[in-house]
Amino acid sequence: MDSSTGQEFKIILGSSSVARKKILADMGFEFTTMSADIDEKAIRKEKPEDLVTALAEAKANAIVGKLKNVENQEKDAKPTLVIAADTVVVYEGMIREKPSSEEEAREFIKGYSGSHAATLSSVLVTNLSTGLRKGDWDKVEIHFHDIPEQIIDNLIKEGNVLNVAGGLIIEHPLVLPYVKEVVGGTDSVMGLPKELTRRLMKEVL
Repeated sequence: MDSSTGQEFKIILGSSSVARKKILADMGFEFTTMSADIDEKAIRKEKPEDLVTALAEAKANAIVGKLKNVENQEKDAKPTLVIAADTVVVYEGMIREKPSSEEEAREFIKGYSGSHAATLSSVLVTNLSTGLRKGDWDKVEIHFHDIPEQIIDNLIKEGNVLNVAGGLIIEHPLVLPYVKEVVGGTDSVMGLPKELTRRLMKEVL
């Protein structure tokens, strides 16, 4: 698979996440982005792995649907891959998505202090040219030192924690010093596990 600029396929990243865009760019790929605009809260599953899988699937379906509407009559020689992904945080057995308020974000982060959480990230790659679709998920455990109240206040004030699953941004300069250990890849915590994404792309090409 050629990941230089002479890429032999097109990639559409089905996400508006800054972190996912950065990871895919770091992997050396050229791509365009499209957001799925689905109602994530309408999709409910008890198991976190089922939820992230269902959400990635719903995002992929929405994007494939949009592309069909604007499909060009001329066939492109290069295959197009749509990459959809989703991440949730699991804390004490409970699934955490994006915080619905500053209060909830504060409660989430306070819970991680001196404790641990896990992230589950799913990736689904669809080859538009063949219809072949492959997906899988990845789990990472994160252990934290005690996080001071002042740090939590600053994170809430800044507001970025409201836009991510579980209010969790381990790569944030304010959070980083309080991360004790990450069992797994930080790219997975940020929403796009590199190795898994590469493997799935190979499988559909």
